[in-house]
Amino acid sequence: MDTTSYYTRNMLLQYGRQFISSRRLARYCRLREAGQGEGRPPDEQRRLMVERITREVVDNLVFTGSENPVVQEVRERMDETLGKKFIFHYPPGEMDFRILQRTPQGDLEVSSDEKRRIMGKLMDITRETVSATML
Repeated sequence: MDTTSYYTRNMLLQYGRQFISSRRLARYCRLREAGQGEGRPPDEQRRLMVERITREVVDNLVFTGSENPVVQEVRERMDETLGKKFIFHYPPGEMDFRILQRTPQGDLEVSSDEKRRIMGKLMDITRETVSATML
């Protein structure tokens, strides 16, 4: 590999990370404007906090591929529950992410119905994991 292609690839990776970070910041701004949940009963505040953390963990799982222990546990539970291995991929410059299924023939993109089902299951598993780890 020559140095030009290395630097180009590294630059594109940095742009991808910045793009993901900007999306996350925009989402945080929207959440902040929606309110923080003051004046609500403790059970409802806990539920809102679990939802907020669940979204953050899913963002880390789907968009950044974090090595956080909670994210790793969610990945393992997803693989066990669905009996398949999935790759969550956000192509640079595209507005929608892709879910690829690992197969012996290679990585295959799942259908939109399957994608919705997988994301629903991912949210459920993440919500359960976050709720179990919170005090």
